[in-house]
Amino acid sequence: MIRTEDNFKIDELRFDASGLIPAVLTDSKSGELLMLAYMNRESLERSLETGLCCFWSRSRSELWTKGETSGNYMHIDEIYADCDRDALHVSVTPDGPACHTGSRSCFFNRVGGAEDVEEKSEFSLDGLYALLEDRKANPKEGSYTNYLFEKGREKILKKVGEESTEVIIGGTLGSREETVYEIADLTYHLLVLMVEMGIPLDVVRAELASRHVIDKKIKQEKMK
Repeated sequence: MIRTEDNFKIDELRFDASGLIPAVLTDSKSGELLMLAYMNRESLERSLETGLCCFWSRSRSELWTKGETSGNYMHIDEIYADCDRDALHVSVTPDGPACHTGSRSCFFNRVGGAEDVEEKSEFSLDGLYALLEDRKANPKEGSYTNYLFEKGREKILKKVGEESTEVIIGGTLGSREETVYEIADLTYHLLVLMVEMGIPLDVVRAELASRHVIDKKIKQEKMK
């Protein structure tokens, strides 16, 4: 069961005329906005009890636990109500993409904003991945990223190969600065490839985590 603050009382929340309250989900680690859904009293109580986000489907008129079909559960870390107590902020650890399209976040369709703003003040791989998704969904004239997407997977793979070679050369020459520069280039092109192939960052994270667990078990066996 999710622990709540002593002053948190569901009775004090302001559900709308349909008995619903909007819930905005963000990633606990990166702070990235993931999705918006609606809860009623029963789904909120179930969410608090199970630790998994449960919502009310307005289209199907039934409760649904996020991930029950896709496996992409949203594990709740914290829930806060806003100052008017008519909206919820749910901080979660996601098992996978939040969006049914396979995108990490449901919010990737750019509507407007400053044209020269390319990144948030605080860099993250998740933020870069989201930017690449946005470039694919909303092409921008003159964008190198869109050039790669337009040329297709073969071109992207060629660039990954070229940047891998540059990393090897930098490492062989012993130039730390050059190697860091080329690793950054390689990482960018790998992320472009992942977006092109619909591979979320969390899938790679899960793969790395599984290897860590295996390595840990091997070390424990050797110590016996």
